[in-house]
Amino acid sequence: MLKVTIELLPGGDPTRRRNLGIMTIANKSDLAPISDYDVAGSEGHNPFSGARAWTAEASVEAHDRSRSVWALVAAAAQALADADHVEW
Repeated sequence: MLKVTIELLPGGDPTRRRNLGIMTIANKSDLAPISDYDVAGSEGHNPFSGARAWTAEASVEAHDRSRSVWALVAAAAQALADADHVEW
């Protein structure tokens, strides 16, 4: 499983760190060369844009595992962006 955490460090100051979002990517194809993944993610309330906090689930199908990990992260992020968000 991969876990991606997005943090904001205003002005590069780690003492002001704030988590913006979290995503997990789980292989469900027994590490086959072409694999399918379950993706889950959430994003906190954004006081600057007024966006509410949300959570979502999605999937990435038929990903070629020989590609860069960033290709998988990009596909998973796009899948989450396109998913139905449950606001809270």
